[in-house]
Amino acid sequence: MAKRPRRDFAVGVIGLGGIGSGAAYWLSRRLGPDVLGLEQFELGHSRGASQDHSRIIRLSYHRPDYVRLAKRAYETWDLLQAESGVQVVTRTGGLDLWPAGARIPMADYSASLAAEGVPFEILDAAETMRRWPQWRLAEDTVTIYQAAGGLADPNRANAAHQRLAREHGATLLEQTPVTALRERAGEIEIETADGGTFTAGALVLAADAWTNELLASFDRHLPLTITREQVTYYACPRPEEFAPDCFPVWIWMDEPCFYGFPTYGEAGPKAAEDVGGRPTTARERSFEPDRLAGARLDAFMAGHLPGSVGPEIYTKTCLYTMPPDRDFVIDRLPDQPSVFVALGAAHAFKFSSVIGRILSELIVDGATPSAPELERFTVDRPILLEEDPPTSFMV
Repeated sequence: MAKRPRRDFAVGVIGLGGIGSGAAYWLSRRLGPDVLGLEQFELGHSRGASQDHSRIIRLSYHRPDYVRLAKRAYETWDLLQAESGVQVVTRTGGLDLWPAGARIPMADYSASLAAEGVPFEILDAAETMRRWPQWRLAEDTVTIYQAAGGLADPNRANAAHQRLAREHGATLLEQTPVTALRERAGEIEIETADGGTFTAGALVLAADAWTNELLASFDRHLPLTITREQVTYYACPRPEEFAPDCFPVWIWMDEPCFYGFPTYGEAGPKAAEDVGGRPTTARERSFEPDRLAGARLDAFMAGHLPGSVGPEIYTKTCLYTMPPDRDFVIDRLPDQPSVFVALGAAHAFKFSSVIGRILSELIVDGATPSAPELERFTVDRPILLEEDPPTSFMV
């Protein structure tokens, strides 16, 4: 006789991308088989925001709360790597580059790093090009170098989170879309597309571009902007010149903002424009590359990193899901305190494991050491209550 599947859990996690997989793992360390994770597509799918070879990880951020949270993120990745035996973080150093008149204030970054005691260097263009001769910079360009910068591997991290969650006893189900959520008798009832129903004492919504579809069950809606973005890998003539041991991750701190990676995962470096894509929805997005956006990136790379340019290996699309201030949402619903929302604002993969850890602390312990860092990430902060709030996506 087939074993009847379990239907009642202490915690349910909806969405098993970067943040959801992290939450399932950290919750399973505390609650074992009392954790349920549901993913509407197959595990490791490319329809969301957090599958690829690399995402930037850095201590360099525009506010001290992010710097403090990033410190704990590094510590948390170390714990995952120790248990899984999988290397997720590769340190390459990180460069933030400011051309003259840049739209992103350099003082925000240098002040935040200094306030949190993080060592960094301020370099002029000549010194930057001496250390990394791959660059071509105007003489009035100024850079910040931070040695802890590097890349985090989502493909490895998500798989490690999922494998270990299952080893700790969690139930993770793929191809299981959620169709309705409702509170019943002090628990959350989760209805799925196959007609099944689960119950959970607490619920984590980590659905990124699908967040508002789930929040509708609780009469909630967040003013989110979803864009279709893309990254390009280049088959450059000498990919070894962009190897992780000799070329750092980098961000061009202006509008448009570009960012890039050393050769990792493919036979050449990767680069992209930040918030360069067009508005879309999770259901209507295209997977076809935007050739105009690609041309903007090609022109930037040819002008500033000419040795990185070569035939396109491929261009991969993903979704950005951003609150108007581009701050995270990590909070419980005020009128549904057993329901937690975790939204990464299109710059959270580096924090995905620590956000999962924080959610486990909030759910199991009722408190987290990272409480001061969450103060600006509430679900009912004023800008999220506006009907048509102004947007500011540059961070």
